Amino acid sequence: MRRGRFPWLLVVPALIGIAFLVLPFAGLLIRAPWATLGTRLAMPEIRAALGLSLATATAATAISLALGVPLAWLLARTDFPGRRVVRALVTVPMVIPPVVGGVALLLALGRRGVVGQYLYDWFGYSLPFTPAAVVVAQVFVAMPFLVVSVEGALRGADRRFEEAAATLGATRAVVFLRVTLPSVLPGVVAGAVLCWARALGEFGATITFAGNFPGRTQTMPIAVYLAMQTSPESAIVLSLVLLLVSLVILVSLRERWVNPL
Repeated sequence: MRRGRFPWLLVVPALIGIAFLVLPFAGLLIRAPWATLGTRLAMPEIRAALGLSLATATAATAISLALGVPLAWLLARTDFPGRRVVRALVTVPMVIPPVVGGVALLLALGRRGVVGQYLYDWFGYSLPFTPAAVVVAQVFVAMPFLVVSVEGALRGADRRFEEAAATLGATRAVVFLRVTLPSVLPGVVAGAVLCWARALGEFGATITFAGNFPGRTQTMPIAVYLAMQTSPESAIVLSLVLLLVSLVILVSLRERWVNPL
């Protein structure tokens, strides 16, 4: 390709690809019941599903931060036998069908599950089909996004500042909290936002492990699926809310999900 020549052979299929991705959203906007949008958003079942989704996604993100940041540091900064296997296991929830994750959670944490049977026998507590199960399902599918983002940020961070702090007598905890964490904060924020968005949109693992109980475990994606069978216009309204949230998140990240630093 000569210098300065516009690559039409690439632009044409790229434009077709963009049109293919944008067309469904255009249909959603065109078919949206704008005249009754406010009324439908005020419906009790929609407000309950929205409130539950926001609360559980936020809780799932907080848990993912508490567990995922140390895990990302372990993968990025330490060398131990089986690290590649651990990294593969961490990223598996990103590629398997979410419903498979829900089945796995049910077999592990269900009333007769590998671990859940002891929770039920010893404490009389059954985790599935509860609001806590929604959070667990969301953590399972969303935390890998946080781990991958933070691990990438840690690998790209300049370690000379950490070494300088260590030579000045700072402990490992101080170096991590005062030097390492601030330097990778954009990556942590990007990972947390992606984690929250993924948790908000989780469907397969949630409906398998937590079920569908209005006001208790019915999240927005589940409400969208059910509304399509009885009230398509309500499903469109819920879809618009999820679409708006996703667009705001991706625009605010400004490509940090690709390059955290």
